[in-house]
Parts: sequence; C-alpha cells; structure tokens
Amino acid sequence: MSDMLEYKGYLGSVEYSDADEILHGRLEFIRDLVTYEGTDAKSLKAAFQEAVDDYLELCAAEGRQPDIPLKGSFNVRPGRDLHRRAMLYAKRRGINLNTLVSDALRQYLDREGQAA
Repeated sequence: MSDMLEYKGYLGSVEYSDADEILHGRLEFIRDLVTYEGTDAKSLKAAFQEAVDDYLELCAAEGRQPDIPLKGSFNVRPGRDLHRRAMLYAKRRGINLNTLVSDALRQYLDREGQAA
C-alpha cells in the first residue's frame, strides 16, 4: 500500500493505529484539518474520497475557496552565506534566484530518483 492517497488533486496520508486497529489519515499540505478513517484499504480509500468531496462541498456552502495543496511556491531560508552564494551564482549566469533553486531542486530529485 502506498503511504499517500490522491483524489481531485488532494493528497492524503495513510497511518495505522495499533491501539484502535484502524487505518486513518488526513489531507496533507492544506491548512484546514480534514481527517478520515477505515478498517481496511478499501474503506480507507472510500473515506478519503468522501472527505475530499465533503471538504469541497463545505467550502462551497460557506462561500470560501478551498485550500489548494502544493500551489507551486514555498519559502526557503538557506542562511545568509548560502543565500549570498546562490544569488551571485545566478547573477553571473544571467538567471534569477528562483530559476537557480528550481533547477537545482529538479536535478537533485532526478538524481535521487524521486518520482512525482
């Protein structure tokens, strides 16, 4: 079993509680707390999908935009020296810092064999 579920662009965790003997999880990478549980893989997947649908319906009923996971931006705090070195490296190559960081991250993940 994968440790993440995906449905309608939302990602959910998969955890096991030995004390309760249930599978459970939460929607990841959003600010709102949305949880689900099941007794087996099939029921957990169904509960996850129902939780996503319920979350989207609740947001619509409240007239607010649902959180969107992994919007494509994040803050990085590399420290002063690494920030300076990266900025100078990017400047010398005629690119911006965002391009440098994105390229470096892509190369690292490709090299490490990290799947999307």
